Amino acid sequence: METGLLDAFRKEYQQLLNRELRALVEKLDAPSVIKDSMIYSLEAGGKRIRPLLLFATLDAFGIDPKKGLPAAAAIEMIHTYSLIHDDLPSMDNDDLRRGKPTNHKVFGDAIAILAGDALLTYSFEVINMLSDTFVPPSSKTRLVIEMAKAAGAGGMVGGQVADMEGENKVLTLEELEYIHIHKTGKLLKFSVVAGAIMAQANEYLLKNLSAFAHHLGLAFQIQDDILDLVGNQQIIGKPVGSDTVNHKSTYPQLLSMDGARAALQNQIKMSKGYLKKTDLNTILLNEITDLVASRDH
Repeated sequence: METGLLDAFRKEYQQLLNRELRALVEKLDAPSVIKDSMIYSLEAGGKRIRPLLLFATLDAFGIDPKKGLPAAAAIEMIHTYSLIHDDLPSMDNDDLRRGKPTNHKVFGDAIAILAGDALLTYSFEVINMLSDTFVPPSSKTRLVIEMAKAAGAGGMVGGQVADMEGENKVLTLEELEYIHIHKTGKLLKFSVVAGAIMAQANEYLLKNLSAFAHHLGLAFQIQDDILDLVGNQQIIGKPVGSDTVNHKSTYPQLLSMDGARAALQNQIKMSKGYLKKTDLNTILLNEITDLVASRDH
């Protein structure tokens, strides 16, 4: 259940992020069709959970979250590019995303692919727009390296490959967790770690915040698997049951629905346990964790 504090925080920073994303794309010296395609998917809605985690992490350190806006925009660009490519006929072949026709349905496969490419490459330029007085060059380099790792073959891309190769197979729980840790969890974890790096956190805090985000990423994906079976299509914005159609292993399939819900609560409990070790002002991060567990889309 979202409290008034988190609700106000989320609305404020979603509005800031949305304005920033549009402004960043509009100022590009590029053909209008590619900018239109990029903006179409960036403005399709969504939870903005990754930028929200980054903003809340900065807030936990007592830092003005607005200072992290370029990093939040870069992360959302990478996430959006991945969704554009995931929806393509050669991958998940989805017609709807967040209740709207998918990018390739509006702009065609070629422009959709190039829009994803453009968002990915632009994200690295955008994260370097962080103020040098806020994030020194050495920390900025670390952010770029960690973002590349989270998005690349050892992270999100590798998880997507394992996900595709796992279709029409009954996976072990370990194999399924590998997919979710990499496909979803790595970029989500980077969102928290990026905030900690910008805050010049020590290694103890980085370790515990990283562990928090690791378990939160698994919780997020378990709830995704649950919603794919019992969610409301009008709320989710895409057809339910797509994992079954695509013959993918899920937590409810491997553990039963009750087992998946128990696993979700266990991941949430572990996430909060690591937050407690930080001794930071983690009110917003705790509330986001509750939101992940109870979300309906």
